[in-house]
Amino acid sequence: MKFDFNEVLQWAGAVLIVAGHTLNAIGPKMYPYNIVVFALGTMAFLAWAVRVGNKPQMMVNIVSIAIGFVGLFAAFG
Repeated sequence: MKFDFNEVLQWAGAVLIVAGHTLNAIGPKMYPYNIVVFALGTMAFLAWAVRVGNKPQMMVNIVSIAIGFVGLFAAFG
């Protein structure tokens, strides 16, 4: 079996995004951890998108990260 770093990035992003949604479902007591988990997942997907040259996915992830940083600043700032 060949190691494929792009697959690792995609799966890491997917697991983290699902974890972020799970934290959202648990409720407000998970704030700001949900935002941190979403940011990590989004960064994994952004790294994958850059590596494979998927420009629409890059844009989605750049915007998502920017929105996430606003939330993190509000939480910790």
